[in-house]
Amino acid sequence: MGKRDELIAKYADDLRNKCGMQPDMDLLTKVTIGCGPAIYNADASTVAAGQEGELETVKNNFLIKKLGLADGPQLMDAINSVIETYGRSERNKYRAVVYYMLTKHFGKESVYR
Repeated sequence: MGKRDELIAKYADDLRNKCGMQPDMDLLTKVTIGCGPAIYNADASTVAAGQEGELETVKNNFLIKKLGLADGPQLMDAINSVIETYGRSERNKYRAVVYYMLTKHFGKESVYR
């Protein structure tokens, strides 16, 4: 099993145990691949939910550019909802898991098909 497969297994575990959802492994794999080399970097692989700038980056680079959503307050509401689901106190909020949940939240799985 390669490093990426190990990370995907870890992300699936987080979705099951911390977020209470059964992951769609095909979609999770595609979202993880879409994150590119960031998943291998300790800092870039996680989302710093306490930093406003980081949440803006998620909104602009992922929700607007990648998923093609229109800007509006609903985007930040969704990000905060996902962070709540993951657990604000959870130290490591993996970027691939956050992106996966946002993709599901907006029903944008087709972007990865």
